[in-house]
Amino acid sequence: MKRGVYMSEMIKNDREFVLPGDEIINSMDYLPGRSCFRDGNSIYSKRLGLVSVRGRVISVISLSGVYVPRGGDMVIGKVEDIHSAGWVVNIESVGEAFLPLSGVREFIDTTKTDLSKFYAVGDVIYAKINSANPHSIHLSMQDPRARKFRSGRIVNMSPAKVPRLIGKEGSMINVIKDKSGCRINVGQNGLVWFEGEKEDLVVDAINLVEKDAARDGLTNKVSLMLNGK
Repeated sequence: MKRGVYMSEMIKNDREFVLPGDEIINSMDYLPGRSCFRDGNSIYSKRLGLVSVRGRVISVISLSGVYVPRGGDMVIGKVEDIHSAGWVVNIESVGEAFLPLSGVREFIDTTKTDLSKFYAVGDVIYAKINSANPHSIHLSMQDPRARKFRSGRIVNMSPAKVPRLIGKEGSMINVIKDKSGCRINVGQNGLVWFEGEKEDLVVDAINLVEKDAARDGLTNKVSLMLNGK
């Protein structure tokens, strides 16, 4: 090897399983992203999870409470790339999702239309999972609930606790909507969008659900907490 010429060595590939402390790549050409750290020339995993290689950024998707996509779920995701056949969307899951041209309501002539006019990189959308398997996740915007968010706030919570936030037949989320005066969309992937009069109340309610998810009478406790603010 010539002096001054550095070779990159990929130890773990994209979507490969890693343990905390596992070396992922020996290279100064890549940057450590989420759940990774650099030591010397190498990037290592901080967590149990799956390797994610996006450009020159190495990340690890934690498998602790990670969202496992299922057909029919409504999720919130961010557009990360645009291909000729559709959009790549990050839904905070074990793999990226894809919104194909067939998944939008409008007919799009790709020879005449820039796809970014519909969904640009960085746009946040509320979409339905049309199909999901270990190798691919396809989204659809044809569900009446689907939309692109143009304003509002988004917070994260554990996907495992989303059912508690929604409540039986929507009891919990309806209480939060009534008390806060906010419009709220809950993604099964643990992302919650909201916008309205008292947005801080929504944050307080989500924090309480995260903290006391296993407690009986949680809906009443959240209601009392919101009444006092």
